[in-house]
Amino acid sequence: MADTLKGKRIAFLAADGVEQVELERPWAAVREAGADVDLVSVEDGEVQAFNHLDKGDTFPVDRTVGDARAEDYDGLVLPGGVANPDFLRTDEHAVGFARAFFEQDKPVAVICHGPWTLVEAGVLRGRTITSWPSLRTDIRNAGATWVDEQVHVDNGLVSSRKPDDLPAFCAKAVEEFAEGRHEQHVAA
Repeated sequence: MADTLKGKRIAFLAADGVEQVELERPWAAVREAGADVDLVSVEDGEVQAFNHLDKGDTFPVDRTVGDARAEDYDGLVLPGGVANPDFLRTDEHAVGFARAFFEQDKPVAVICHGPWTLVEAGVLRGRTITSWPSLRTDIRNAGATWVDEQVHVDNGLVSSRKPDDLPAFCAKAVEEFAEGRHEQHVAA
């Protein structure tokens, strides 16, 4: 598994309020598989992570969404946390950055509350996805089918519900990133 993603570059899109374990564990899995990773955020500086409601560590931002281009990456990870995707979905550059991965048929991995950014990006119609249960109605209203599963894969879109699902989520994300582009990534 150490060279599964050698030569690939994966973007992690996060803002303040990101759930720390949902950032760190996929980051470690993707790096262990050989990929280069960048933390992309709405502002320069650092992202404040949380362990549920308690402040966690801070993580240095590599690029802002205003400077990042989906063309420069092979895949995208959207970690959860309640505040993180709420900040991201109100930033037009963050929403556009996430949408571009779907337009370019690139794999995307999203966990917990992360799908809020995808709802805002308008890329879930016709898809099947899982998430933290409180997003069920938002996901259905976006035209997707919501399922309660540890991990679900829909044509390059990997989704999971919560931190307990991270082992399955990380394994499937690495697998999808290794496969690369998935044609017809955007539902018609």
